Amino acid sequence: MKILFYPVSGEIDLSGTADDYQALAALIRAGQGAQAAEPNVTDAFGGTALSQIQVSTTAGSLAQIAVDPDGILRISGSPTPLAVLASNIEAMADDQHGGHLHVDYFPDHAYLAPGSASLIVNSPQGGMPTR
Repeated sequence: MKILFYPVSGEIDLSGTADDYQALAALIRAGQGAQAAEPNVTDAFGGTALSQIQVSTTAGSLAQIAVDPDGILRISGSPTPLAVLASNIEAMADDQHGGHLHVDYFPDHAYLAPGSASLIVNSPQGGMPTR
């Protein structure tokens, strides 16, 4: 799995196989654990490679997506919001039409906490959607 963080925009760009996304969704649904990422990814647009995803459960909170100073993508929250995020990632893994998913906070978001970083989940099929 490749994870690039763009400090200027605050966006996180995630690319992986369907299996990578299924494993990530299982990790998020479990509410704890870590998954390694490719640490030597390069990008001509100013992205910084993140080395790992760490998931933790925080009782009574919406899902929070953040990048820490050590280059780790941290996802935390209570089980219900984490399950919704996991379902969205699974849907991208299963979609055979390409494209990407934006997970962006807006006021009154159903499962993301204020201040969550923007996450772009790229389809394993790549490119623009075919439908």
